[in-house]
Amino acid sequence: MKRPLVHPKSDQNDKDLNDMVLFYNETLGFCPNSIKTMHHRPRIAYAFIEMNKAVMENQGRVTSGLKRLIGYISSHAAGCRYCQAHTIRAAERYEADRAQIENIWSYRTHDAFSEAERAALDFSLAASQIPNGVDDAIAERMREHWNEGEIVEILGVVALFGYLNRWNDSMGTQLEGPAVESGEQLLTSDGWTVGKHKY
Repeated sequence: MKRPLVHPKSDQNDKDLNDMVLFYNETLGFCPNSIKTMHHRPRIAYAFIEMNKAVMENQGRVTSGLKRLIGYISSHAAGCRYCQAHTIRAAERYEADRAQIENIWSYRTHDAFSEAERAALDFSLAASQIPNGVDDAIAERMREHWNEGEIVEILGVVALFGYLNRWNDSMGTQLEGPAVESGEQLLTSDGWTVGKHKY
């Protein structure tokens, strides 16, 4: 794309937009351009932030780090390089195990991952594919390792990133400098590039 479909809002005098910037400065170290783009219709941005908070809230054994790795697997399956960079950066910021970040695509065999985490990541990959790949065997493994509330949390992450993957790839959202750095440091060995998200 020659430019993003819609440019992010940048009104420095918009208090609500600045409040969102402060929230994301805490979580990612910067406010994503995707949120600033959603803010052309503020209710969409606010609804997304509330959904994001609800999905990323930890109420069981699904850790913040695992949720970000689930988001990465889901975004990789969808092909969204923007979200891949964001999720791997967030995994690092939310203290996912370094060995897990560095060996994410060896999760089925690497000893940094538990059987429960393997089940969650297999589920995330299958749930993010089109057509959907979740079958009885994957569902049974999930029930074996996670309770119903935790399964809802895990699928919530996949669904949240399904929205973001569609948003950012269709919008051609420009990838922010810190996210580019994270992608280049942590994902280039897997063939990651900025792709359409650089102008």
